[in-house]
Amino acid sequence: MHVHASTIRGLLVRGMLAGLIAGLFAFAVAYVVGEPSVDGSIAVEEAQAVQEHHAGHGAPPSQEEEEAVSRPVQSTAGLATGVLVYGVALGGIAALAFSFALGRVGRFSPRATAALLAAAAFTTVCLVPFLKYPATPPAVGNPDTIGKRTTLFFLMILLSVLLGVAAVIAGRRLARRLGNWNATVAAGAGFVAVTAAAFVFLPSNDDAVKVGFPAALLWEFRIASLAVQAMLWTVFGIVFGMLAQRLLTSPPAGAEAAPGTQVPALN
Repeated sequence: MHVHASTIRGLLVRGMLAGLIAGLFAFAVAYVVGEPSVDGSIAVEEAQAVQEHHAGHGAPPSQEEEEAVSRPVQSTAGLATGVLVYGVALGGIAALAFSFALGRVGRFSPRATAALLAAAAFTTVCLVPFLKYPATPPAVGNPDTIGKRTTLFFLMILLSVLLGVAAVIAGRRLARRLGNWNATVAAGAGFVAVTAAAFVFLPSNDDAVKVGFPAALLWEFRIASLAVQAMLWTVFGIVFGMLAQRLLTSPPAGAEAAPGTQVPALN
């Protein structure tokens, strides 16, 4: 389906707005669920620094050094700014992807297309990379492996997105012979199989966290980080779907529908 440039601009604005709203919800989850594990991680790091000093290893912890940004500001205004900017940016990118996908992945309404896009984005950009390289709390990662860990994480995101796109293309081509349901199952199974193979052959990040860090606190942080992403994409899919549906099924500005007629929906 062809989407006019003016419509794409409208979708882009609505995508950024939906991303902003989704960012507000994600910030609430990050603050309530994620910040306690971050505080716990910082406390563990400080305790380890004190122990190393008393044992005669490392420099003494300085009480005079002041942080450029205080911890209370980091956990409130700093966190909110980062999450909101992240949400707006992803909302704009997702809106452009929606403009391309609408009508090309099946005869779905704009609302359904937005929901499918949000689910696919969460799966390929967040869930799959998380399963291979889960998040690490700040200040407790092994500094010697940060370059390697960053490279592998973004490589996993790129690979996951490419495999997701390939699965969609394969599913559409198989649908002509197998039908929509069988083609979707086959494409999904192929995505899982190739992703599992990538998990096996890509290097692990077993040395990502310093030795002795509490496992319960580590997984509390990781589950919280995944919950933030899940909230972000769920709210975005719902809000953007509503906005896109209204935009794409409404008559042009200044136009009036004839009495007794309805504006057809895009299916």
